Amino acid sequence: MTDQPILLVDDPAPHIRRLTLNRPEKRNALSNALRGELFAALEAADQDPQVRVIILRGAGPCFSSGYDLAGVGALPFHTAGGQGQWARHVVEGCFRMWDMAKPIIAQVHGWCLAGGSELAVACDLVYVAEDAKIGYPAVRTMSPPDNMYHAWIVGMRAAMELMLTGDAFDGLEAVRLGFANRAFKADDLEGEVLAMAERIAMVDPELAQLNKRLVHRQMEAMGMRAGIRAGTDLHALGWHTPASRTYMAELRQGVTKALNTRDSAFGDYRTGDKAGG
Repeated sequence: MTDQPILLVDDPAPHIRRLTLNRPEKRNALSNALRGELFAALEAADQDPQVRVIILRGAGPCFSSGYDLAGVGALPFHTAGGQGQWARHVVEGCFRMWDMAKPIIAQVHGWCLAGGSELAVACDLVYVAEDAKIGYPAVRTMSPPDNMYHAWIVGMRAAMELMLTGDAFDGLEAVRLGFANRAFKADDLEGEVLAMAERIAMVDPELAQLNKRLVHRQMEAMGMRAGIRAGTDLHALGWHTPASRTYMAELRQGVTKALNTRDSAFGDYRTGDKAGG
């Protein structure tokens, strides 16, 4: 354990606010305590007149391995209860970021899995290390994704393959598929992201807000917001399948063992390189 705060906040350049997920010993697993601090910091930055661009990154070896399966804690903001509450809560968080005025950049390195990939997708721009590993392994044993962004972002055929295998893809493939804007060598990623943030910060913030909203309005007109919200119902159904119930019982007996069992037949994630999700 560490006495360090679970979210670090700094301003690396004028008009740039940088938020760093700081649970490296847990591969920046998204507990609700961390998510609560993150949303509070995002909202503070969005209201700060000195901030024009927000960067979101992870400390240590990866961006985020996903939600904290060992216990996420109380929800950081209210979402109506009942079936599908968790997925609806996740989607509401995504659209909170979507609706903020300031552009948000995801700086992705290492593992970016499940809830980590949902967090990255909620950002307006995504820049990745070439050797990043992005995936949604939970579809193998648990349920469909909380936030079904895949078809919208990478297209139907790629989304179908990812959903039916749970496989991961690297940063170069992330750019080819449209998940990310650009990929850089891992050592160059931070500098390139900061340079892009500074470039965006040169645009008048009111105009930048309108430009950001313009892109989102086009996606909304095509049905993205309604489609993702509808997907939360399918996520809720997934938890009632025998396979999901069996897997959740295994998780209660031990997270690491359950993840190893999930991935051993595929030879990846936990059984290839250390990850989570």
